Amino acid sequence: MKVMVVGGGGREHAIIKGLKKSPKIDVIYALPGNGGIAADAECVDIGAKDLDGIRDFAVREGIDYAVVAPDDPLAMGAVDILQAEGIRCFGPDKKAAVIEASKVFSKDLMKKYGIPTAAYEVFEEMQPALDYLDAASVPAVVKADGLALGKGVIIAETREDAKAAVRSMMEEKKFGESGSRVVIEEFLTGPEVSVLSFTDGHTVVPMISSQDHKRALDGDKGLNTGGMGTVAPNPYYTEEVAERCMKEIFLPTIKAMQEEGRPFKGCLYFGLMITDDGPKVIEYNCRFGDPEAQVVLPLLESDLLTVMEAVTDEKLAETEVKFSDSSACCVVVASGGYPQEYKKGCEITMGELTGKTEVFVAGAKLEDGKLLTSGGRVLGVTSVAPTLKEAIDTAYENAAKIQFENAYYRKDIGARALQAGSR
Repeated sequence: MKVMVVGGGGREHAIIKGLKKSPKIDVIYALPGNGGIAADAECVDIGAKDLDGIRDFAVREGIDYAVVAPDDPLAMGAVDILQAEGIRCFGPDKKAAVIEASKVFSKDLMKKYGIPTAAYEVFEEMQPALDYLDAASVPAVVKADGLALGKGVIIAETREDAKAAVRSMMEEKKFGESGSRVVIEEFLTGPEVSVLSFTDGHTVVPMISSQDHKRALDGDKGLNTGGMGTVAPNPYYTEEVAERCMKEIFLPTIKAMQEEGRPFKGCLYFGLMITDDGPKVIEYNCRFGDPEAQVVLPLLESDLLTVMEAVTDEKLAETEVKFSDSSACCVVVASGGYPQEYKKGCEITMGELTGKTEVFVAGAKLEDGKLLTSGGRVLGVTSVAPTLKEAIDTAYENAAKIQFENAYYRKDIGARALQAGSR
């Protein structure tokens, strides 16, 4: 089979490494891929948002199966365009991808179908939003309605911070048209859990739970990033919590999307908060999380392509989806200064990796045979081991062997999970 993966980050590298294990695949193309992905797939210089270019390439090359991984092309309708050409795809169509593309849609969906989430208000004009904040409790969460590279959510500690967030979105257009509507919601407290799930629109199969670390600095301080590391499984996601999530959140969401005439097929990501009142949805994503995919997919023992095809063919209920009972840790090695200003073009060198470890490259390019940094999050080092502590120790041991100018990574990925696990 000829398989095409749309995207060019660490998540896509994890998907490609997973697919490479399938004996059914002859060749994998990455559009556009990156310098590190080039070791595992044929990279094609077509951007993830160039839908015409993606379609034309797929038709010309006779692609048998396509995986559309990032949020933007999904929200733009990449799956619809490929399916119109008879190409089988993994990923939701445009109508279903709105569950991530519009925060207003997803919040209204949860309210309509009684799916637990934070209380919220929607604003289409700035002044009413500012007036509302005069009486709202703080901290408050301010969200841009549309896609914003995972950075359109601001947790404001004070009223002034909340108002500044509203102004940055609605007046200064920090996130472009994505901030033309904002959602202001109550601040929930409790451990966060990420649960990726395979769903064919009828059946939902949750993957291993994980815990992301969004802040740039140790101790969950500093600016929000796309994610500085992950661990799996998440110790806060107990069997009891998992049962409640399936009954109160996962199945109701799949049914709600069916009811709305937007059946969801692909990977549906549930961002959850385990509050004193039980699990609540913080956000939905219409695709694999990044860097959650980098710890969850290495634990998948079933053939990834077989599972994806079962999703496409609506045969997930009769397909085994098996995960290892090991643990995994991903440490993201970033360029110093990320998520703000950072230097590019630094040569990356790697020592010999130990343990069951993989490197997923996110922001790097190949130039004259050398791997050079080209992004803020440069790569993720993922180690799998029998215990979470072993996985964390091995990931850090290997992260230290990867060097480039101004390389930076958090030193406390998984620390809270270890504390929770020892209680």
